Amino acid sequence: MRGLIVTMPPHDLLGYIYAQYMMKAMADQSATEEKREDDGLDDLINENQFLLEYVHAVLASDAAPTEMAFDEAQCAELLELGRKLRAQAMFFAMATSADTKDGVFGPDTADIEFRAKSTWVMLRGNRYQVLEEEFYRYVLAPHNDVLIEVYGVGASEIAEGFQAMANATRSGHAYAIKEMMKQFEAVRAFAAAQDEPWEDAMKAWAEANSEQKKAAGRAMEDIFRGGITNVSRHTKLPSALLADLAYRRGEETEFFAAGDFAGTPYQTLPARKKPLIQLGSDYYAVDPCFARDAGYRALLYNLLQRKPDYKKTFENRQKTMSEGAFADILAAQLPGAKIFQEVYYKDPASNQWAENDTLILVDDVLFLVEAKAGAAATIASPALDFGRHAQSVQDLVLKAYKQCARFFSYLNSADEVPLYHFVAGKYEECGRVRRSGYRVMVPIGLTVESFSPFSTYCKELPQVVPLFGKHAFVSLSIDELFVLKRFLPTPGSFAHYMEVRQAVAGIRRAHLFDEFDHLGAYLKKNRFDQEIADQLKGGMVNLVIWDGMSDIVDRSFEGEDWESGPFPTQVFPEELLKLLEALDATRAQGWLSAESHIRDLGEEGRNSLAKMLFDLLQTLKQYPARYFSLSGDGYPLFIWLQRHDHQIDWRKVNDKASAAALALKANDAIGVLAEVGADGAYLRTQSFSIHIPTARTATNAHIYEDAARMARPTRAVNLNQPNNAEPQGNAKKPGRNDPCPCGSGAKYKRCHGR
Repeated sequence: MRGLIVTMPPHDLLGYIYAQYMMKAMADQSATEEKREDDGLDDLINENQFLLEYVHAVLASDAAPTEMAFDEAQCAELLELGRKLRAQAMFFAMATSADTKDGVFGPDTADIEFRAKSTWVMLRGNRYQVLEEEFYRYVLAPHNDVLIEVYGVGASEIAEGFQAMANATRSGHAYAIKEMMKQFEAVRAFAAAQDEPWEDAMKAWAEANSEQKKAAGRAMEDIFRGGITNVSRHTKLPSALLADLAYRRGEETEFFAAGDFAGTPYQTLPARKKPLIQLGSDYYAVDPCFARDAGYRALLYNLLQRKPDYKKTFENRQKTMSEGAFADILAAQLPGAKIFQEVYYKDPASNQWAENDTLILVDDVLFLVEAKAGAAATIASPALDFGRHAQSVQDLVLKAYKQCARFFSYLNSADEVPLYHFVAGKYEECGRVRRSGYRVMVPIGLTVESFSPFSTYCKELPQVVPLFGKHAFVSLSIDELFVLKRFLPTPGSFAHYMEVRQAVAGIRRAHLFDEFDHLGAYLKKNRFDQEIADQLKGGMVNLVIWDGMSDIVDRSFEGEDWESGPFPTQVFPEELLKLLEALDATRAQGWLSAESHIRDLGEEGRNSLAKMLFDLLQTLKQYPARYFSLSGDGYPLFIWLQRHDHQIDWRKVNDKASAAALALKANDAIGVLAEVGADGAYLRTQSFSIHIPTARTATNAHIYEDAARMARPTRAVNLNQPNNAEPQGNAKKPGRNDPCPCGSGAKYKRCHGR
C-alpha cells in the first residue's frame, strides 16, 4: 500500500478515492436499509474512509518522488489491499483479546480490550460534522485573547474555519457539481445566442467571463483532484495555524518505524496527531473525520509551544470552562436551578476539606458534575499499550467517580449538610442540602471530548457501583451535550432521559456503544432500561448488546436543511402534550416528578391518559371539578381538573387523592392539579404530594369509606377507565375515520367512537 500511494500524484489519488467515497455515499443515501445491508454499502464507505487515513499516513511519512503517474488499476488494487488490511486488523483484535483472563475491568477486561482495539481500527470520527463550529467556538472561547495574539484570529474565526473545513468535505462535491452545471448552462445559452459552434462559443465565453472560468476550474479541481480537502482555499484560517496542524511530506518518522506493528492500523495514525498535510504551498485535510479531536489537541498543544508562559493560565481557564459547561450548555434544561461551583465541605471520613466541581439542584433532581479538562484519552494504540488506555479510564472515570462517591457519603452523613465556598482564604457557608429532598441524584463525569466506548463501559469496572445502591455513575462529554440539548429541549424531557440513562448505567453486561445509541434507544423505546433488564433476567442471557440505535439521531444531522427540520421526539397525544407543557410553564415544586411519571407511560398508557383528560374536560361546563386516578406503569397518578373560576377546596382534593391511593393499595402516589380556563386550556398545573393513611382513625374514616367505594368492581380505576367520567354532551361528532379529537392519534372509531 505504501508503495502504491507514494508513486501516484496525491491530488489525483485523493480525487479518485473521494469520487469513490461520494458515489458510495450517494448510493447509500438513496438505497433502502435492506439494500444497504445486502450490498455492503456501509462497509464500502468505511473502507474508503480507512484508506484515506492510510494515504495521510504515507504522505506524512514519505517525501514526494521525482516521478509520479496516476494509474486507475493501481487505485483498484489499493482499495482491495485496504480492505484486506482492515479485515486482518479486526482478526488481530479478536485473537489477541480472547485469552485475556483478568485486568482493570475484572472478568470483562477481554471484552473491553477487544472493543478498544476494534474501535481503534473501525471507528472513523463518530461525530456530527455540522456541529464543529459550535464545539470549537465554545471550547476555544476561554483562550480567545491568546489565540489572537499568536495566530491573529480568535475563537469565533477559528471555529468558522473548522466548520468550513467540515463543510467542504461534507458537501463540497455537491456544490462543485452545481457550479459546473451552472457554467455549462451559461455556455450553452451563450452558444445559442451567438449561433456559433460549441467549441468556438466556449472559447469566446471563457475570454469574456474570466471569473466564471476560474470558478469552473475550481469546481473541476474539487471534483477530480481532491480540491474539497484543500483547507487553504476553503477556509480563512491563517497559514501559521494550518502549519501547526499539518505534516510536511516525509516529516513523520514513527508510523513505519521498525517493530511488530510497523505500517499497520495499530500504530498511531499520524492523522490522530496532526489532521492536515502540506502539499506544495497549500494544506489539505486528507481525512475528514479526525479534524475534531486531533485538530483540537494539536491546536492547543502548539498554542502552548508557541507561548509556554501561558500554561498556568491556560489550565485555569480550561478548568473553569469544563466545570461550567454542563450548566452553561444545558441552561434551558435547568431553569431556576441552584448552581454551586467549587463546592467545599468537611469530609467526615478524613476530617479534611474536600472539593467538588459543580452541584446543580433543580426541583427534586440533583446533578453532581466532576469535570476533566484534559484530552479524553491517550492517542497511543491499545495494541501497543492497552495499559495506557486503562490508565485513561482510571484518570478520567475512577477519579471523577471517587470524588462523586465522597460527596454522596457526605450527603448521607446528616439530615442536612452545609456547603462552603473558599473566599479570601476562608471557608464561607453558601448553602445547605438535604438528601431526602431529591428523588433523582445523578453523579456525572464530564470530559471535553467524547470518551467512547469507555464512557459507556465504565460501569463494568469492579470499583464502579451505584452509590447507595441506586445512583449509578454516568460519563458524558461536552460535545455530547450539544446533541442532547437539541433532542431534549425541555427540563422534563432531559431530566427523564437522565433517569433512564442512569438506570442503564447501573446495569452490568448491557452494552450500547456511545451516548447517541442511548439517546436513540430512549427516543424509540422510552424505558429501554426495563427492556434490557428483562432480557438479562433469569440468567439465560449474560450479555446484551444494542447496536445501531443512534440511526434516528444520525439522520437528523444529514442534509443541508438539518437545522430547519424538527428533531425526533417521543410521541405524545396532543392532550397529554398540553398537560406536560402546562406543568413546565407553572414549574411548581415537584413538577419534574409529575412529568417523570407521565413520561414513564408507554404508548397505551399515554393514549389512555389523554383520552381520560379529554373526556373529563368536556364535563367541566357542568361541574366545577373532576378527578380520576391511574394505575399501571409505575406508581399511581391522581389527576384533579378544576375550573379556574372556582376556588380550590384543597381538603377535598387531598382526601380524594388519599382515598384513590388506598383503593389501589399503593405505597406511593403522586397528584396533579390542573386549573382549566373556559376554553379548555390549562392555566396553571402543579403536582402535589399524596398522604396515604396507614391506619384507620375516627378522623380519616371518611377517606377509608371513600376508598372502599372506589375499589368496588363497578368503580374500578385503572389505566383504561376514568373515574366519574361524564358524556361529552352535544359536541359535533367527528367522522369514523377522522382523528379522535382527544389527541390520542387513533382514529375516532377506535377511540371515543367505540
